[in-house]
Amino acid sequence: MAGHSKWKNIQVRKGAQDAKKGKVFTKVTKELMLAAKAGGGDPNINARLRSAIAAAKAVNLPKDKIEQAIKKGTGELAGGNLDEITYEGYGPGGAAILVEAATDNRNRTVADVRSIMSKNGGSLGEAGSVGWMFDKKGVIELDKAKYAEDQVMEAALEAGAEDVSGDGENWEVTTAPESLYAVRQALEYAGMELLSAELTMVPKNTVAVDAETGRKLLKLLDALEDYDDVQKTHANFDLPEELLAEMG
Repeated sequence: MAGHSKWKNIQVRKGAQDAKKGKVFTKVTKELMLAAKAGGGDPNINARLRSAIAAAKAVNLPKDKIEQAIKKGTGELAGGNLDEITYEGYGPGGAAILVEAATDNRNRTVADVRSIMSKNGGSLGEAGSVGWMFDKKGVIELDKAKYAEDQVMEAALEAGAEDVSGDGENWEVTTAPESLYAVRQALEYAGMELLSAELTMVPKNTVAVDAETGRKLLKLLDALEDYDDVQKTHANFDLPEELLAEMG
């Protein structure tokens, strides 16, 4: 998990930058719509929607906007005609990349994603080309400075977490997708403040890249995440310590 954690820490910082730009509101709103479309508008029986609502509240999306997005997803209001699609490809150095998108025009989005990949040293692959390299997991991040390892492990593992690991400044709690909500609740009930909690694609193995390749990969992923139709990106590379230190 170490490589994933380092990349996750960078994504958290990127997320904070996106929040300042307002991009994060667009992403959480689309996830609310997709979650409601896929499993209905009742969070009591739709685990994905529960997670989406929690994520929306974490970035202070207004309550009326949350309710409106859910109704669009269920079809009660117009404007919820979104499809979700995952693109697979390769970045500089052969790193595997998954791109989760939400779109109302598949032809436009695939063309734009292909163009972004090509302009930044990557290439779009066929369905199934790299997806097998990742597992869907729930991942929760907590600040190491605030909580002891035993404290986190006791609450997380008792609630059904698969693993607790530490890399850099944060604890990373890994769960099965269906256990994310229960583990999140257990940690919050134990008085812990979470940095993030989400369903994500975790690489089974990571590939080490040098600093130059790492910069190219980060540039590619930044370009993808800046594109409005992209919800999330996932990759299997492990950045060198020198580049991580350079980035602060």
